[in-house]
Amino acid sequence: MTAALATTAVDGARRAGRFGALAVSTLRRLLTMAVTLLVTSFVVFSSLYLAPGDPVSFLVRGRSPSPQEIAAIREQYGFNDPFPERYWHWLQGVLQGDLGRSYLFHQSVDQVLWSRLPASMLLVGTAALMIAVVGVGAGIVGALRRGTRTDTAVLLMVTVGAAVPSFVAAIMLRSVLGVRLGWFPTIGNGTGLLDRMHHVVLPAIALSVTFMALVTRVTRSAMLDELRREHVEVALSRGMSKSSVVRRHVLRNALGPIVTVSGLLVSGMLVSTAIVETAFGMSGVGSLLVQAVNEMDFQVVQAIVLLVVAAFVVVNTLVDLVYPLIDPRVAAAAGSAR
Repeated sequence: MTAALATTAVDGARRAGRFGALAVSTLRRLLTMAVTLLVTSFVVFSSLYLAPGDPVSFLVRGRSPSPQEIAAIREQYGFNDPFPERYWHWLQGVLQGDLGRSYLFHQSVDQVLWSRLPASMLLVGTAALMIAVVGVGAGIVGALRRGTRTDTAVLLMVTVGAAVPSFVAAIMLRSVLGVRLGWFPTIGNGTGLLDRMHHVVLPAIALSVTFMALVTRVTRSAMLDELRREHVEVALSRGMSKSSVVRRHVLRNALGPIVTVSGLLVSGMLVSTAIVETAFGMSGVGSLLVQAVNEMDFQVVQAIVLLVVAAFVVVNTLVDLVYPLIDPRVAAAAGSAR
């Protein structure tokens, strides 16, 4: 009886230790995310003011203002304020949802972004779905059929996909599937849900090709590593079906690196949308960034860069937090280290 109570107490202490270590690790990651975002905001704000070009020259484009008018414009937009004061005012506005006013569109930046964001989110979401289904699926099939013609086809697809940049894929898809065969539209966002989905197919494929190849490679490698584990061989030798072993042991343990790489790639796709959206004439955040850079609309550029970096940091933090839930061995290791 005493031994049973002692064992129960030890198990409870271990669980409490693991939970405490996980809580401390979560708080540490959230604090790191907050500090990273703060430093990022400062870098984004300061770097654009070090870039060549003066926003005043854009605001007075096509006119020859007097020195008094230029001075009034600089005062109106706060260009005469000290740098720390400008950054503090900008940061306060960002925290309150005020990203400034666009010089190009004569609207608040948040209104301009919200009008473009749905198209980009649909594009990234569709591409992420393709990566999850095709990339992960192909990697699993290749690992389970290692050495066969199917595996060779998967490796060939990975090699070709990793070597094709998104702009090359966009040109090829537009030329073949859009112009020659006429299966998909090649320009614009579309109207209505079904039409938008029809318009986003080719851009999503062009955006996801390279990322899909990388996820396939990581998935195949992670699955092969788990298939070589001793406990997998023992389970198979005891008569468990291969599908059951793959589902319960191999795939579950391989999900860690797959989710990590997939999360980072999906957040990084926001940058590649600039190329794809421009190639397909889509009105999204990516094409807005290109337009804002060309027109020196600093406020819009600041907002988009901050949005992309924030998405990358947040997704990376979420992946770190989800990892122990996917692979309990991580939480157990954290508890043991503590």
